Amino acid sequence: MGWQGSDPSTDFRGGRFISLENLIFFAMKYPDSFQRLLHKQDGTRAEWEYPFAVAGINISFMLAQMLDLQAGLPSSLSGIRFLKLLEEDEMAFDILFCVAFQMMDAQWLAKRASYMEFNDVLRSTRTQLERELGLEDIFSVKDLPAYNMLR
Repeated sequence: MGWQGSDPSTDFRGGRFISLENLIFFAMKYPDSFQRLLHKQDGTRAEWEYPFAVAGINISFMLAQMLDLQAGLPSSLSGIRFLKLLEEDEMAFDILFCVAFQMMDAQWLAKRASYMEFNDVLRSTRTQLERELGLEDIFSVKDLPAYNMLR
């Protein structure tokens, strides 16, 4: 699955337990998308790909930062919009994780990225996700344009 060492628990330091929950949710809710990403089945892949599990942990961490989840009340536009999405669907964070992972992989392929460009791809994923969350006609995570990439 793309762990950095022999003990996967050490990889969860940055993303904590929620990143494990996100990966499990993704595998159960969208198994086709999960398997396609896990096995890198879409597009022309780089010789040196991103490690799947560690990418998921980084995406969870990126979402927590982007949405101001550490703050008592979010101050960013994305965080404020996310609270409204969460009111509509208690699984909004988990679904947003799946959307972000699929989005990150699509950008990975579009940029023909290699392992050393992972952080750049993650930053551009965040930018695209913030843009989509800022759209006026978004009332649930499933309204995001990138949601349609999930299978």
